[in-house]
Amino acid sequence: MTVTSRSTLAATFVAAALTAAIAVPATAATPPAATVRHTGHPAAPWDGENAGLQYQKSVAVAVLKGLFERGDTQVVDRNVRRDYIQHNPTLPNGIDALKNLGVAIHQQFPDARFNVKQVISEGDLVIVHSHVQLTPDDRGGSYYDIFRFQGGKLAEHWDVIQDVPAVSVNGNDMFSTVSQPPAHQTGPRWLTTANKRLVTGFVDQLLVRKDLSAIDRYVTPDYHQHNPTIPDGVTGVKAGLGAYFKQYPQLTVTPKRIIAEGDLVAVHSHYVNAPGERGTAVLDLFRVQNGRIVEHWDSLQEVPETSANDNTMF
Repeated sequence: MTVTSRSTLAATFVAAALTAAIAVPATAATPPAATVRHTGHPAAPWDGENAGLQYQKSVAVAVLKGLFERGDTQVVDRNVRRDYIQHNPTLPNGIDALKNLGVAIHQQFPDARFNVKQVISEGDLVIVHSHVQLTPDDRGGSYYDIFRFQGGKLAEHWDVIQDVPAVSVNGNDMFSTVSQPPAHQTGPRWLTTANKRLVTGFVDQLLVRKDLSAIDRYVTPDYHQHNPTIPDGVTGVKAGLGAYFKQYPQLTVTPKRIIAEGDLVAVHSHYVNAPGERGTAVLDLFRVQNGRIVEHWDSLQEVPETSANDNTMF
């Protein structure tokens, strides 16, 4: 969760492909603000809530893998609304820019892989955590893609992307699951509400109010850390965040959306180290077991000076 300045893999491949990606201007206008819903119920009637969430997960993964691994624009036509709202600052709104970007990436990096690690869905939102590699020997990037569904299709998109560094101070990579059970699954869905409430309280006390005692209250002693700059365990996170809070006494952390399913809870936030700064988009992913946080992953991306759309990253 420590915010530092870093370039992203997104900047690398999007910069290389951006001209091709926006060669055909998007014709769809941004929908009125009233149509944008960040939380709530699924956007279409489903045969059971679980079936609806599984459908949303499968569509999100199919679009990401189909477009960026195969350059398949038909998967976008089938599953993405024409008035698609884009928060990635390198792309304008609309379906055309998305399709052209996917084609350009596939042409330039035909071996690119979207290796999906975790997928969770709540209400009309889906979040996909992936290890994206443009070439087989590339360390790649940690990608968090957030989609909002409307009428059974992708209607809106946010993302947070960070390069995978050469080394990690805790010995854990940015994707594996160290806690037990090790499988990347979401756990019992009946725990979603309680776990979301727990992480919301933790984030408010620790990050919004900068109270380090939240770590003792909410985190297990054998806490596993995947942020490559923070040592493993409770001692590591206390030292890392303590130093961060001391360095930036005017830090503000504003959670924008919290998405939970089972034992996984994702928090999308805007970190601003000092007044007047553009800040950083941060996605924190927590795993909760037996009423305590046992594991943490994240990605960090600086908010750029300019954007190809007017929607902000949040």
